[in-house]
Amino acid sequence: MITQAFVLGAGLGMRLRPLTEELPKPLIPIFQKPLVTFVLDHLIAAGVTSFVINTHHRPAAFEKFFTDGTYRGCAVQLIHEPEILGTGGGIKNAEGLLRGEPFISYSGDLLTDIDLPALLEEHSHAGNDVTIALRETKHGADVALEGNRVVDMVNRYGHPGRYDFAGIGIWTPKVFERIPPRQHLSYIPILADWIGAGGKIGGVVLNERNWFNIGSRKEYLAAHRTILEEHWKPDYIESADWPVRVAPDAQVDPSATLSGFYSIGAGCRVGPDVSLENTILWPGAQIASRARLRDCIVRSHHVAEGELSDTDI
Repeated sequence: MITQAFVLGAGLGMRLRPLTEELPKPLIPIFQKPLVTFVLDHLIAAGVTSFVINTHHRPAAFEKFFTDGTYRGCAVQLIHEPEILGTGGGIKNAEGLLRGEPFISYSGDLLTDIDLPALLEEHSHAGNDVTIALRETKHGADVALEGNRVVDMVNRYGHPGRYDFAGIGIWTPKVFERIPPRQHLSYIPILADWIGAGGKIGGVVLNERNWFNIGSRKEYLAAHRTILEEHWKPDYIESADWPVRVAPDAQVDPSATLSGFYSIGAGCRVGPDVSLENTILWPGAQIASRARLRDCIVRSHHVAEGELSDTDI
């Protein structure tokens, strides 16, 4: 059993701006639950008991959220990168905290319930150096697979790809020997080089179940829509109350009209004669009287008024 994980939380969230100007992407709420907690819950259900999370953008928000260094009784260590190091450089930077043992890497902007036990089983059974989760997605098709063996990435060796790296992998400590310290590097060329050097890189295609890469407002809204309309609740979520559509302390005027996959966060105030359709309000947002919002996202402690559509406030 692999009991430790490295969660990549240091991204800048550029495609989600302005939503991520004041909040790192892994902490954005999904029906009142921070995105990174889905990652941690998924890993805990797979047997992980300790986490290392790298930070760069707005690190104080992570420190505040993990103020006692734990989540659900599991240890959480934050490692800050003053200069962002990328996915591969981030792994190398966390070497001292990962105790020279196998670990799972998991992108902190994912929301998914793909079959982690299947990935762990393949890694153990095949004796791989690395085993990565793969999917057929709209984001890319850079990984070539023969059986359960990755034979190429980014067409380095002339094998056309079909699959996308789904942001979750299992690594042996051998990876640390292959990454130079204090350099900004992606783990994709590291894996490609390792394949050429005879490394045993495995892959498991996990097309079933839901998988959201929350890299854009479109994906962010799509996740809310799926959760509500398809009644999707990952089985690793223990709370019987989630999803929470309206936080208990939110103030919503009785004359307001709420429709679609709306979400109203803690401390929000929604004024009289407001119409909210498919709109997400982060904690502390305020909606002025008679405002009309459709497919909007209102950040914490911001005010929205008038008629707005497809807008981030």
